[in-house]
Amino acid sequence: MTLGNNWPLFTVWPDTAGLPAEPNAVTVPDPLEQTGEPVEATDDAFWDQFWADTATSIQDVFTLVPAAEIRAVREESPSNLATLCYKAVEKLVQGAESGCASDKEKQIIINCTQLLTRILPYIFEDPDWRGFFWSTIPGAGRAGADEGDDENARPLAESLLLAIADLLFCPDFTVQSHRKSGPETAEDLHCIDSCEYIWEAGVGFAHSPPHSYIHDLNRTELLKLLLTCFSEAVYLPPTSEGNILNPWVQFFCSTENRHALPLFTSLLNIVCAYDPVGYGIPYNHLLFSDYREPLVEVAAQVLIATLDHDASTSLSPSVDGTTTSTAMDDAEPPGPENLFVNYLSRIHREEDFQFILKGLARLLNNPLLQTYLPNSTKKIQFHQELLVLFWKLCDFNKVGPWHQHRDFGGGGY
Repeated sequence: MTLGNNWPLFTVWPDTAGLPAEPNAVTVPDPLEQTGEPVEATDDAFWDQFWADTATSIQDVFTLVPAAEIRAVREESPSNLATLCYKAVEKLVQGAESGCASDKEKQIIINCTQLLTRILPYIFEDPDWRGFFWSTIPGAGRAGADEGDDENARPLAESLLLAIADLLFCPDFTVQSHRKSGPETAEDLHCIDSCEYIWEAGVGFAHSPPHSYIHDLNRTELLKLLLTCFSEAVYLPPTSEGNILNPWVQFFCSTENRHALPLFTSLLNIVCAYDPVGYGIPYNHLLFSDYREPLVEVAAQVLIATLDHDASTSLSPSVDGTTTSTAMDDAEPPGPENLFVNYLSRIHREEDFQFILKGLARLLNNPLLQTYLPNSTKKIQFHQELLVLFWKLCDFNKVGPWHQHRDFGGGGY
């Protein structure tokens, strides 16, 4: 592999026959495959190579870290892969605690996010690793617990989800700061009211913050990692017991996540407020990059995943994806209430329904637009997600116009 000193776990040997050598490239050997020895978690000089402050696109990460290499490290050096995941999550937690004051910290957060997005599916696909992220970390206690109480230690998955939630409302990283801040005066993420940092005007929020493509890019990367976490259910074997709650979704949509309400509102508003056509200038999508569309698409997908909830048939999951319920559990509630479902069901204002339905109708009509100039209008590709989202809205919200036997299609929607 030839990417400076990054990615020492994974060795990629491209076909360079007949090509001149790159003058500044450094081919890095794979110390893990050569020695087979585990690398200590305290060896920061080694692990920091993975998230050095070099900007790397997600496409580069997927190219430089191939599936075969991840599986090889998983089988031959499992302790090193476990340490890599732990250290990457630790960097996200540290970033959430520090507020990402410097550009270097922000780049490290993005690099760790992209790396985890690439690696997590190969953790989920192996049954022996399925409970890894739900193992506890000494010293990572829950709120209100003693720091030395390992019995109340927080699982790695919970630390990861809470860090992502905090980072999604990090001033000057994913949201616009409300005050002048510099490298020495970063805002404390644990003290800010994230309801004041909702991403877009719409349901429950009247102020539309200024758009920043950097914030959109950072939000997109974090939401992709969140969606990857939710995807563990894809790798579980089918069961006949009924619907099993996804532990990632169950925790993220519980009261443990203090950002649940502003995040639900941000995701819903960012989708329904999106206008891919804009002022209608022909071929504008060929002249300018639209950084909002990838964010809107992944926001719709995350929102659907959080709303994938059926309390009437759900069973409590274990960390390996199997159910632990018995006949004695039938009288007990299925688990913590899904706050995202709760918030969706409680939308009742007429102006909120108008905003949602106008936005969904605008986006669903977009692929059907016909113009005299061929391919002059931007066409979205996530209309299936929009249909599922509208179905969820009709299913969970019982006071909307679709339940009032009225023609809301001709009433300005």
